[in-house]
Amino acid sequence: MKNTNFTLGMGTFRLQDQVAYDSVKMALEEGYRHIDTAQIYGNEAEVGQAIADSNTPRDELFITTKVWFEAFSEDKFIDSVKESLTKLKTDYVDLLLIHWPSPQDEVDMALYLNELKKSKEMGFAREIGVSNFTIAQTQQALDILGEDELFTNQIEVHPYLQNDKLVCFCQANGIQVTGYMPFAYGKVLANETLKTIAEKHEVSTAQLVIQWLSQRDIVTIPSSIKRKNLASNFEKVSIILSDADMKRIAELDCNDRQANPDFAPEWDASR
Repeated sequence: MKNTNFTLGMGTFRLQDQVAYDSVKMALEEGYRHIDTAQIYGNEAEVGQAIADSNTPRDELFITTKVWFEAFSEDKFIDSVKESLTKLKTDYVDLLLIHWPSPQDEVDMALYLNELKKSKEMGFAREIGVSNFTIAQTQQALDILGEDELFTNQIEVHPYLQNDKLVCFCQANGIQVTGYMPFAYGKVLANETLKTIAEKHEVSTAQLVIQWLSQRDIVTIPSSIKRKNLASNFEKVSIILSDADMKRIAELDCNDRQANPDFAPEWDASR
Protein backbone atom coordinates (compact mmCIF):
# COMPACT_ATOMS: atom_id res chain seq x y z
CA MET A 1 0.00 0.00 0.00
CA LYS A 2 1.50 3.30 -1.08
CA ASN A 3 -0.54 5.58 1.19
CA THR A 4 -2.32 4.60 4.39
CA ASN A 5 -4.98 7.30 3.92
CA PHE A 6 -5.94 5.58 0.67
CA THR A 7 -6.94 2.19 2.11
CA LEU A 8 -10.69 2.84 2.35
CA GLY A 9 -12.46 5.78 0.79
CA MET A 10 -15.84 7.30 0.21
CA GLY A 11 -17.28 7.38 -3.29
CA THR A 12 -19.52 10.23 -4.44
CA PHE A 13 -20.97 8.86 -7.69
CA ARG A 14 -24.62 9.96 -8.10
CA LEU A 15 -24.44 12.31 -5.10
CA GLN A 16 -25.57 15.81 -6.01
CA ASP A 17 -25.88 19.28 -4.50
CA GLN A 18 -26.62 19.38 -0.74
CA VAL A 19 -26.66 15.60 -0.51
CA ALA A 20 -23.11 15.43 -1.84
CA TYR A 21 -21.97 18.14 0.56
CA ASP A 22 -23.64 16.54 3.60
CA SER A 23 -22.39 13.04 2.80
CA VAL A 24 -18.76 14.13 2.39
CA LYS A 25 -18.92 16.27 5.53
CA MET A 26 -20.32 13.32 7.52
CA ALA A 27 -17.71 10.96 6.09
CA LEU A 28 -14.89 13.25 7.16
CA GLU A 29 -16.42 13.56 10.63
CA GLU A 30 -16.50 9.75 10.86
CA GLY A 31 -12.80 9.52 10.03
CA TYR A 32 -12.65 9.03 6.27
CA ARG A 33 -9.70 10.72 4.62
CA HIS A 34 -9.93 9.33 1.07
CA ILE A 35 -12.65 11.08 -0.94
CA ASP A 36 -13.34 10.07 -4.55
CA THR A 37 -15.07 12.27 -7.12
CA ALA A 38 -14.92 12.98 -10.87
CA GLN A 39 -15.50 15.76 -13.34
CA ILE A 40 -18.56 14.05 -14.81
CA TYR A 41 -20.21 13.58 -11.38
CA GLY A 42 -20.98 17.30 -11.31
CA ASN A 43 -20.24 17.51 -7.58
CA GLU A 44 -16.60 18.59 -7.31
CA ALA A 45 -17.64 22.02 -5.98
CA GLU A 46 -19.82 20.50 -3.24
CA VAL A 47 -17.10 17.98 -2.36
CA GLY A 48 -14.54 20.79 -2.19
CA GLN A 49 -16.78 22.95 -0.01
CA ALA A 50 -17.45 20.06 2.40
CA ILE A 51 -13.73 19.40 2.68
CA ALA A 52 -13.00 23.09 3.26
CA ASP A 53 -15.72 23.38 5.91
CA SER A 54 -14.47 20.27 7.71
CA ASN A 55 -11.17 22.00 8.52
CA THR A 56 -9.38 18.68 8.00
CA PRO A 57 -5.65 19.31 7.48
CA ARG A 58 -4.84 18.95 3.77
CA ASP A 59 -1.93 16.61 4.41
CA GLU A 60 -4.31 14.13 6.07
CA LEU A 61 -6.53 13.94 2.98
CA PHE A 62 -6.36 11.78 -0.10
CA ILE A 63 -8.50 13.39 -2.80
CA THR A 64 -9.16 11.66 -6.11
CA THR A 65 -10.79 13.07 -9.21
CA LYS A 66 -11.05 11.84 -12.79
CA VAL A 67 -10.75 13.49 -16.19
CA TRP A 68 -13.69 12.91 -18.54
CA PHE A 69 -12.92 11.86 -22.09
CA GLU A 70 -14.35 15.05 -23.60
CA ALA A 71 -11.30 16.83 -22.13
CA PHE A 72 -8.68 14.45 -23.53
CA SER A 73 -7.38 16.77 -26.26
CA GLU A 74 -4.14 18.67 -25.74
CA ASP A 75 -5.95 22.02 -25.67
CA LYS A 76 -8.49 20.95 -23.01
CA PHE A 77 -6.84 18.48 -20.64
CA ILE A 78 -4.78 20.72 -18.36
CA ASP A 79 -7.48 23.41 -18.27
CA SER A 80 -10.01 20.80 -17.14
CA VAL A 81 -7.68 19.73 -14.34
CA LYS A 82 -7.23 23.34 -13.23
CA GLU A 83 -11.01 23.76 -13.20
CA SER A 84 -11.36 20.64 -11.02
CA LEU A 85 -8.79 22.01 -8.58
CA THR A 86 -10.64 25.31 -8.38
CA LYS A 87 -13.91 23.53 -7.60
CA LEU A 88 -12.20 21.27 -5.06
CA LYS A 89 -10.52 24.29 -3.42
CA THR A 90 -7.10 22.67 -3.48
CA ASP A 91 -3.79 23.24 -5.28
CA TYR A 92 -3.43 19.55 -6.12
CA VAL A 93 -5.22 16.23 -5.96
CA ASP A 94 -3.55 13.20 -4.48
CA LEU A 95 -4.70 11.05 -7.37
CA LEU A 96 -5.77 12.03 -10.89
CA LEU A 97 -7.33 9.36 -13.06
CA ILE A 98 -8.38 8.88 -16.65
CA HIS A 99 -12.06 8.07 -16.02
CA TRP A 100 -12.64 5.88 -19.08
CA PRO A 101 -10.41 5.03 -22.03
CA SER A 102 -11.24 7.08 -25.11
CA PRO A 103 -14.33 5.54 -26.77
CA GLN A 104 -13.36 3.65 -29.94
CA ASP A 105 -9.86 5.11 -29.45
CA GLU A 106 -11.01 8.44 -30.88
CA VAL A 107 -8.14 10.10 -29.02
CA ASP A 108 -4.79 8.37 -29.09
CA MET A 109 -3.98 6.91 -25.67
CA ALA A 110 -0.42 8.23 -25.77
CA LEU A 111 -1.75 11.76 -26.13
CA TYR A 112 -4.06 11.78 -23.11
CA LEU A 113 -1.77 9.71 -20.92
CA ASN A 114 1.07 12.12 -21.58
CA GLU A 115 -1.27 14.99 -20.65
CA LEU A 116 -2.02 13.07 -17.44
CA LYS A 117 1.70 12.71 -16.75
CA LYS A 118 2.19 16.40 -17.52
CA SER A 119 -0.46 17.22 -14.89
CA LYS A 120 1.64 15.38 -12.33
CA GLU A 121 4.84 17.08 -13.47
CA MET A 122 3.12 20.46 -13.12
CA GLY A 123 2.25 19.63 -9.50
CA PHE A 124 -1.49 19.28 -10.03
CA ALA A 125 -1.49 15.61 -8.98
CA ARG A 126 0.69 13.61 -6.60
CA GLU A 127 -0.19 10.29 -8.27
CA ILE A 128 -1.82 9.32 -11.56
CA GLY A 129 -3.75 6.31 -12.75
CA VAL A 130 -6.56 4.96 -14.86
CA SER A 131 -10.09 3.70 -14.42
CA ASN A 132 -12.12 1.14 -16.35
CA PHE A 133 -9.09 -0.03 -18.33
CA THR A 134 -8.99 -3.63 -19.53
CA ILE A 135 -5.89 -5.84 -19.33
CA ALA A 136 -4.86 -4.90 -22.87
CA GLN A 137 -5.44 -1.20 -22.21
CA THR A 138 -3.56 -1.33 -18.91
CA GLN A 139 -0.64 -2.99 -20.65
CA GLN A 140 -0.75 -0.31 -23.32
CA ALA A 141 -0.72 2.36 -20.60
CA LEU A 142 2.30 0.71 -18.99
CA ASP A 143 4.08 0.65 -22.34
CA ILE A 144 3.38 4.37 -22.81
CA LEU A 145 4.16 5.64 -19.30
CA GLY A 146 6.64 3.06 -18.07
CA GLU A 147 6.65 0.99 -14.90
CA ASP A 148 5.83 2.53 -11.51
CA GLU A 149 3.90 5.45 -13.01
CA LEU A 150 0.36 4.05 -12.68
CA PHE A 151 -0.79 4.23 -9.07
CA THR A 152 -4.12 2.43 -9.57
CA ASN A 153 -6.69 1.05 -11.97
CA GLN A 154 -10.13 1.82 -10.56
CA ILE A 155 -12.56 -0.88 -11.70
CA GLU A 156 -15.88 -2.42 -10.72
CA VAL A 157 -15.37 -5.18 -8.16
CA HIS A 158 -17.95 -6.87 -5.94
CA PRO A 159 -18.93 -10.48 -5.15
CA TYR A 160 -21.08 -10.68 -8.30
CA LEU A 161 -18.25 -9.33 -10.52
CA GLN A 162 -14.91 -10.30 -9.03
CA ASN A 163 -12.74 -9.34 -12.02
CA ASP A 164 -10.06 -11.87 -11.06
CA LYS A 165 -8.11 -11.75 -14.33
CA LEU A 166 -7.80 -7.98 -14.36
CA VAL A 167 -7.12 -7.77 -10.63
CA CYS A 168 -4.32 -10.34 -10.89
CA PHE A 169 -2.80 -8.58 -13.90
CA CYS A 170 -2.73 -5.23 -12.14
CA GLN A 171 -1.33 -6.61 -8.91
CA ALA A 172 1.36 -8.56 -10.79
CA ASN A 173 2.43 -5.28 -12.38
CA GLY A 174 2.53 -3.29 -9.15
CA ILE A 175 -0.71 -1.40 -9.81
CA GLN A 176 -3.05 -0.98 -6.84
CA VAL A 177 -6.63 -2.03 -7.63
CA THR A 178 -9.43 0.24 -6.43
CA GLY A 179 -12.80 -1.46 -6.55
CA TYR A 180 -15.88 0.69 -7.02
CA MET A 181 -19.54 -0.29 -6.46
CA PRO A 182 -18.54 -2.87 -3.81
CA PHE A 183 -22.19 -3.59 -2.99
CA ALA A 184 -23.47 -3.56 -6.60
CA TYR A 185 -26.05 -0.90 -5.72
CA GLY A 186 -27.04 -2.97 -2.68
CA LYS A 187 -27.74 -6.18 -4.62
CA VAL A 188 -25.05 -8.24 -2.90
CA LEU A 189 -26.18 -7.12 0.56
CA ALA A 190 -29.30 -9.25 0.13
CA ASN A 191 -27.33 -12.38 -0.76
CA GLU A 192 -28.05 -15.24 1.66
CA THR A 193 -24.55 -16.74 1.44
CA LEU A 194 -22.98 -13.43 2.36
CA LYS A 195 -25.51 -12.89 5.13
CA THR A 196 -24.69 -16.30 6.60
CA ILE A 197 -20.93 -15.71 6.55
CA ALA A 198 -21.41 -12.22 8.03
CA GLU A 199 -23.58 -13.59 10.86
CA LYS A 200 -20.95 -16.21 11.64
CA HIS A 201 -18.34 -13.47 12.05
CA GLU A 202 -20.79 -11.13 13.83
CA VAL A 203 -20.40 -8.31 11.33
CA SER A 204 -22.75 -6.64 8.86
CA THR A 205 -22.89 -7.92 5.29
CA ALA A 206 -21.38 -4.63 4.12
CA GLN A 207 -18.48 -5.03 6.56
CA LEU A 208 -17.99 -8.57 5.30
CA VAL A 209 -17.73 -7.37 1.68
CA ILE A 210 -15.23 -4.66 2.66
CA GLN A 211 -13.13 -7.24 4.52
CA TRP A 212 -13.30 -9.61 1.52
CA LEU A 213 -11.95 -6.83 -0.69
CA SER A 214 -9.27 -5.96 1.85
CA GLN A 215 -8.06 -9.57 1.93
CA ARG A 216 -7.71 -9.40 -1.85
CA ASP A 217 -5.60 -6.24 -1.40
CA ILE A 218 -8.27 -4.14 -3.11
CA VAL A 219 -9.01 -0.61 -1.94
CA THR A 220 -12.71 0.24 -2.09
CA ILE A 221 -14.84 3.38 -2.08
CA PRO A 222 -18.36 2.62 -0.82
CA SER A 223 -20.91 5.41 -0.94
CA SER A 224 -23.69 6.28 1.47
CA ILE A 225 -25.83 9.25 2.44
CA LYS A 226 -26.52 7.86 5.92
CA ARG A 227 -24.16 8.53 8.81
CA LYS A 228 -24.94 5.13 10.34
CA ASN A 229 -23.78 3.33 7.20
CA LEU A 230 -20.74 5.55 6.73
CA ALA A 231 -19.65 4.79 10.29
CA SER A 232 -20.32 1.06 9.98
CA ASN A 233 -18.45 0.78 6.67
CA PHE A 234 -15.44 2.62 8.10
CA GLU A 235 -15.34 0.62 11.33
CA LYS A 236 -12.28 -1.59 11.66
CA VAL A 237 -13.46 -5.17 12.10
CA SER A 238 -11.15 -7.72 13.68
CA ILE A 239 -12.06 -10.69 11.50
CA ILE A 240 -10.13 -12.79 9.04
CA LEU A 241 -12.09 -14.68 6.41
CA SER A 242 -10.99 -18.29 6.11
CA ASP A 243 -10.04 -19.97 2.85
CA ALA A 244 -13.43 -21.68 2.99
CA ASP A 245 -15.18 -18.32 3.38
CA MET A 246 -13.24 -16.87 0.47
CA LYS A 247 -14.07 -19.88 -1.69
CA ARG A 248 -17.78 -19.57 -0.96
CA ILE A 249 -17.70 -15.90 -1.91
CA ALA A 250 -15.69 -16.67 -5.06
CA GLU A 251 -18.50 -18.96 -6.18
CA LEU A 252 -20.91 -16.01 -6.24
CA ASP A 253 -19.22 -14.44 -9.26
CA CYS A 254 -21.84 -14.28 -12.04
CA ASN A 255 -20.36 -11.48 -14.18
CA ASP A 256 -23.17 -9.14 -13.08
CA ARG A 257 -21.68 -5.86 -14.26
CA GLN A 258 -23.42 -2.66 -13.11
CA ALA A 259 -21.37 -0.03 -14.99
CA ASN A 260 -21.55 -0.83 -18.68
CA PRO A 261 -22.27 2.30 -20.76
CA ASP A 262 -22.37 2.13 -24.53
CA PHE A 263 -18.87 3.63 -24.73
CA ALA A 264 -17.34 0.95 -22.47
CA PRO A 265 -14.40 -1.08 -23.79
CA GLU A 266 -14.69 -4.78 -24.59
CA TRP A 267 -14.42 -6.19 -21.10
CA ASP A 268 -12.15 -9.02 -19.99
CA ALA A 269 -13.79 -12.17 -18.66
CA SER A 270 -14.08 -11.99 -14.88
CA ARG A 271 -12.22 -15.28 -14.41
